[in-house]
Amino acid sequence: MPALVLGPLLRHVDETSATVWVETDGPCQVEVLGCSTPTFHVAGHHYALVLVEGLQPATSTAYEVRLDGAQVWPETGSTYPPSRVRTLGHGGPVTLVFGSCRWARPATADADRTLPPDALDAYATRMADDPEDSWPDALLLLGDQVYADETTSHTQEYLRHRRDVTKPPYTEVADFEEYTHLYLESWTDPDIRWLMSTVSTSMIFDDHDVRDDWNTSHAWREQMQATDWWQPRIEGALMSYWIYQQLGNLAPSDLAADELYAAVQAAEDGESLLRDFARQADAEADGAKSTRWSYRREFGRVRLLVIDTRCGRILADNHRSMVSNNEFDWIEQQAQGEVDHLLIGSSLPWLMAHALHDVEAWNEHLAAKYDGRRLGRLSEKFRQGADLEHWASFGESFRRLAALLADVGSTDQAPATICVLSGDVHHAYVAEARYPEQPRSRIYQLTCSPIHNMVPGFMKLGFRLGWSRAARAITSRWNRLFRVPRSPLDWVKVNGPLFENQLATIVLDGRSATVRLERTERTRDGARLALAGEVSLTGTTA
Repeated sequence: MPALVLGPLLRHVDETSATVWVETDGPCQVEVLGCSTPTFHVAGHHYALVLVEGLQPATSTAYEVRLDGAQVWPETGSTYPPSRVRTLGHGGPVTLVFGSCRWARPATADADRTLPPDALDAYATRMADDPEDSWPDALLLLGDQVYADETTSHTQEYLRHRRDVTKPPYTEVADFEEYTHLYLESWTDPDIRWLMSTVSTSMIFDDHDVRDDWNTSHAWREQMQATDWWQPRIEGALMSYWIYQQLGNLAPSDLAADELYAAVQAAEDGESLLRDFARQADAEADGAKSTRWSYRREFGRVRLLVIDTRCGRILADNHRSMVSNNEFDWIEQQAQGEVDHLLIGSSLPWLMAHALHDVEAWNEHLAAKYDGRRLGRLSEKFRQGADLEHWASFGESFRRLAALLADVGSTDQAPATICVLSGDVHHAYVAEARYPEQPRSRIYQLTCSPIHNMVPGFMKLGFRLGWSRAARAITSRWNRLFRVPRSPLDWVKVNGPLFENQLATIVLDGRSATVRLERTERTRDGARLALAGEVSLTGTTA
């Protein structure tokens, strides 16, 4: 009898439909709420994304998962509330929980490091005890769902049984099969498994999903491509991302139009199809990429636009941008329209501490101006060593995004707020943009990470200093000396920086918006989330 390996994961949900993702241990028919689909096969693994249709708006429906007619979810003896599909259209406040950087599940991670409690575990535990009407509408995971380059001792033992880890890539993952182990390690956490079966979840990758500094620069890409282990690694990374993360981000209409998805479903084994796809998705040709990982979701009058800030980068031919011109055109089109709130999901923060922003902009300026010369090489080395790879280090893209948000926020039908939701930097803060001609919308950077990792003391000090007036005075004068292009806007820190493992919740009620930041605390029974900060983004109570 077939069994569940991973899942179910509740993914895209709208007013009348939902998608439910599973991995099984063999081929079978997967059924959810009377809707079924056969599994598809990739390199010895079996998956299904069940499209559940015919639901009613603003309803909550408990569901089971059946494989070849046999119930496999909920598990026998489960103490969690039933997994549910809660459709949109309720007309009430929209609640979105977000964060990033979850290094494995506590059961395996704690054997290697003493980390603060897992914020997502703590959230799931609390949510299971809370009334259903307090549950969020969606969960947004903004990168580093798995760590391919910083593996746990649990994973390293698995790798030793597969290959010789004294040779590159050593104890980092090497291929698709090893990526499947990472997801198995992370997503079998019981609390997380129940949470993701019940809350509609969207995702985007960041560097550790592939490797630290992924696509930092053209020089970095050339260094990786010169190795004999990188190509299987990037193919395995993008193949697994497409299966485990990207498919569930898509709306049913996008899935129906996806030729690759149809071909993989029809294939006896979709491995070769996905491997070819991954090679093309990674390659840059004529200043563009063949694949768009960015996507859009609607929550009534709230729009979420998630931008790929990693794989879509354009780095060759002395050009440097977060995404291609074609993809930025698409982003600009999707940002238009009459909504109450526009949310931009970006794994990397757009607005950072002023001094850190200045250093990244200075570094990009030197690396480009002195490319091929000694100072340029030193600048590139500094860029990779210090992780100078955020929007500030892609100055042209930073300015284009700044202009886009100002344009959208200045129309007659401007959203009440435009918020860039980000993670990556292992602390949390709220910053508000200030333009020379202030738009109608209030524009914010909301940053929250890590979910389950740690922040070394020296980094905490650096982040605090980065927001200081003294540090900003030094770096801004330094940039003027080197004639680094100035930012078209300023910004002020409203809250933070906050440390420890944490999650953010944004509540959007009509034209009002509030963000709440919560950090983990140890208790006698385990862990809980405690309020670390709360900010009204519109000056009114949501």
